[in-house]
Amino acid sequence: MSARRAAPVLPGATLGVLGSGQLGRMFTIAARRMGYRVHTFSPEDDTPTGQVADREVCAGYDDLDAVRDFARGVDLVTFEFENVPAGTAEAAAEHAPVRPAGAVLHTTQNRLREKSFLAGAGFPVTPFAAIRDAADLPAAIAAVGLPAVLKTAGWGYDGKGQAVIRAPAEAEPAFRGLGLPSGAEAILEAFVDFALEVSVVAARGSGGFGGLSAAEFPPIENRHHRHILDLSLAPADLSPRLAREAAEIARGILAALDVVGVLCVELFVTRDGRLLVNELAPRPHNSGHLTVDAAATSQFEQQLRAICGLPLGATDLLRPAAMANLLGDLWDEGEPDWAAALAFPEVKLHLYGKATPRRGRKMGHLTALAGSRDEALSRVVAARAALVGRRVQAAR
Repeated sequence: MSARRAAPVLPGATLGVLGSGQLGRMFTIAARRMGYRVHTFSPEDDTPTGQVADREVCAGYDDLDAVRDFARGVDLVTFEFENVPAGTAEAAAEHAPVRPAGAVLHTTQNRLREKSFLAGAGFPVTPFAAIRDAADLPAAIAAVGLPAVLKTAGWGYDGKGQAVIRAPAEAEPAFRGLGLPSGAEAILEAFVDFALEVSVVAARGSGGFGGLSAAEFPPIENRHHRHILDLSLAPADLSPRLAREAAEIARGILAALDVVGVLCVELFVTRDGRLLVNELAPRPHNSGHLTVDAAATSQFEQQLRAICGLPLGATDLLRPAAMANLLGDLWDEGEPDWAAALAFPEVKLHLYGKATPRRGRKMGHLTALAGSRDEALSRVVAARAALVGRRVQAAR
């Protein structure tokens, strides 16, 4: 399937963003730098995106009349996060092009639909089974094996809505613990004892001006803490063969889903050297934040170029880099010492404009550049520790 050719949306146009968090904020900054105006729509006000957008509309995603009115005021609509109801995307599409299309969101906002799509299209995934009620568990365990991970099919992120099952007796309590409403689905996936987790942030354009129709950034290595992304390193520690294979998988998924925009493909690297697709995100991704400082084109500018039908930008890494998330936990004992982190001259600070820190809430990130990824990792970990006056002897 080839990218659809569409009339380019040129600088000076107004772009609409459904959602208003930090991803929308960084997209808006990239768009305004290139001469676009940006309107944002979400149920909240004084948001990370709204603080830098030209217009902030505060209304519920289920207020379809407000959605239609919003779409009438922009030239193109995109998404800041994928958990926007399908009806919202359909209402917006009545008045403006929506990229990526609502069908992409429909597939990727539900783990069962996503895994079924990937498996049906021949992409490598871990064994899985659908769980519609507790009675499905015994057969699913027999098919998938143990240990396994039980997850809600929809609306999960950062490790929420999932539990590891190591013995058959744990299955039913785990299912009850998900607290699913009547009729909601779950998915059971075989547990992957992986050596590494990587992500590939890729883009596919609409072909408006020709140029690159698809491009991907080099694979990025991700490390988690308490199920939340903690550190990202680029380039990932992959063999050239696996790096090529990861890029091919990402490009294949972009085409199979007919994505116009940015897609992040999260992959497990197994201990025997295979790649398995874990999750998809049809938008820029936390792991790709380091591209703002470390790549020829940031993931947010690439999103802009792709949805507007402009040629895609180069994805070369200018220098090895590492990104460290800044969670609300850092505020437990007061305002972090920003000057201490910025005393590292090759560390960049990005804060998202969120007024209230909470434990586990993503408040910002640090990116460090260096001559090697290991040096960048040590530097960013030390800079983050300096925010609260701690010393570190070595990077994790």
